Amino acid sequence: MAKCCEICGKAPRKSAGRSFSMKQNIRTQEPNLQSVKAVVNGSTKRIRVCTSCIKAGKVQKA
Repeated sequence: MAKCCEICGKAPRKSAGRSFSMKQNIRTQEPNLQSVKAVVNGSTKRIRVCTSCIKAGKVQKA
Protein backbone atom coordinates (compact mmCIF):
# COMPACT_ATOMS: atom_id res chain seq x y z
CA MET A 1 0.00 0.00 0.00
CA ALA A 2 1.44 3.34 -1.01
CA LYS A 3 2.13 6.05 1.58
CA CYS A 4 -0.35 8.40 -0.05
CA CYS A 5 -3.47 10.21 1.18
CA GLU A 6 -6.57 8.87 -0.56
CA ILE A 7 -8.35 12.26 -0.42
CA CYS A 8 -5.80 14.89 -1.49
CA GLY A 9 -3.07 12.65 -2.93
CA LYS A 10 -0.33 13.93 -0.62
CA ALA A 11 2.70 11.66 -1.01
CA PRO A 12 6.29 11.42 0.31
CA ARG A 13 8.68 14.13 -0.86
CA LYS A 14 12.46 14.25 -1.03
CA SER A 15 14.26 17.03 0.82
CA ALA A 16 17.86 18.02 1.35
CA GLY A 17 19.22 18.50 4.84
CA ARG A 18 22.21 20.83 4.79
CA SER A 19 24.98 20.84 7.38
CA PHE A 20 27.19 23.80 8.22
CA SER A 21 29.72 22.60 5.64
CA MET A 22 26.87 22.47 3.06
CA LYS A 23 27.00 18.68 2.76
CA GLN A 24 23.73 17.40 1.38
CA ASN A 25 21.78 14.60 3.06
CA ILE A 26 18.78 13.45 1.04
CA ARG A 27 15.86 12.34 3.21
CA THR A 28 12.16 11.75 2.71
CA GLN A 29 9.37 13.74 4.32
CA GLU A 30 6.35 11.50 4.69
CA PRO A 31 2.79 12.72 5.28
CA ASN A 32 1.12 12.05 8.63
CA LEU A 33 -1.31 9.33 7.53
CA GLN A 34 -3.97 7.88 9.81
CA SER A 35 -6.18 4.88 9.14
CA VAL A 36 -9.81 6.05 9.49
CA LYS A 37 -13.20 4.43 9.04
CA ALA A 38 -15.03 6.76 6.67
CA VAL A 39 -18.22 6.82 4.65
CA VAL A 40 -17.37 6.40 0.96
CA ASN A 41 -20.25 6.26 -1.55
CA GLY A 42 -22.72 5.33 1.19
CA SER A 43 -20.67 2.43 2.60
CA THR A 44 -18.19 2.29 5.46
CA LYS A 45 -14.60 1.78 4.35
CA ARG A 46 -11.18 1.99 6.04
CA ILE A 47 -8.98 4.50 4.23
CA ARG A 48 -5.61 6.16 4.87
CA VAL A 49 -6.01 9.92 5.18
CA CYS A 50 -3.58 12.69 6.14
CA THR A 51 -4.29 14.66 9.29
CA SER A 52 -4.71 17.93 7.39
CA CYS A 53 -7.70 16.42 5.52
CA ILE A 54 -9.18 15.17 8.81
CA LYS A 55 -8.81 18.63 10.39
CA ALA A 56 -10.30 20.36 7.34
CA GLY A 57 -13.40 18.13 7.51
CA LYS A 58 -12.90 16.56 4.09
CA VAL A 59 -13.57 13.12 5.61
CA GLN A 60 -16.92 12.05 6.99
CA LYS A 61 -16.19 9.56 9.78
CA ALA A 62 -18.37 6.47 10.14
